[in-house]
Amino acid sequence: MTQSQRIGELSTDDIRAAVAERYGQVATQPDGQFNFPVGRDFAAAIGYPADVLASLPDAAVRSFAGVTYYHARTCLQSGETVLDLGCGAGLDALLAARAVAPTGQVLAVDYAAPMVELARANAHTAGVENLRVEQAPIESLPFADATADVAQANGVFNLSPEKERAVAEVWRVLRPGGRIVAAEIVLNQAVADNERATLDDWFR
Repeated sequence: MTQSQRIGELSTDDIRAAVAERYGQVATQPDGQFNFPVGRDFAAAIGYPADVLASLPDAAVRSFAGVTYYHARTCLQSGETVLDLGCGAGLDALLAARAVAPTGQVLAVDYAAPMVELARANAHTAGVENLRVEQAPIESLPFADATADVAQANGVFNLSPEKERAVAEVWRVLRPGGRIVAAEIVLNQAVADNERATLDDWFR
């Protein structure tokens, strides 16, 4: 696959693999050149408090690639089980794990193997033991029905080639009465065809 290849020529598996490859690069080369923002300065710019970022492993912050600070809206309680979708380097998952401790847990997934490895390492560095990180697509979650009280997603659904299937999986894993807090990229005007036709455009 090339970044200039047209989306219409790719299968859902191709797109999913491309997403894993790109975000795997964010895990291993956080100072690289990407056509989306990454890292500490970006996290601070979208609302993460300086003291919160300072309390986390540097590697979790350097590879951050979400879209906003939503933790004031999750209202997590001790003892809850949280599903973290597309956890990346684990920044949001670590914050959730702290919030639901000591009896709650976080079940996190990412499809990029280097991100999974990094998130696990960051949990170890932070001394967080109630965070489980699995490699899986959000369209096929490795968790039983009605497992989580809360699902959180920070700029993840826009990357899925099967968005309806991804949302259906979230509802499957949520318990009755559970809640989802998701931050997403939203377009407020139409995008020209020549700006949304290629694989590289998928990551804008």
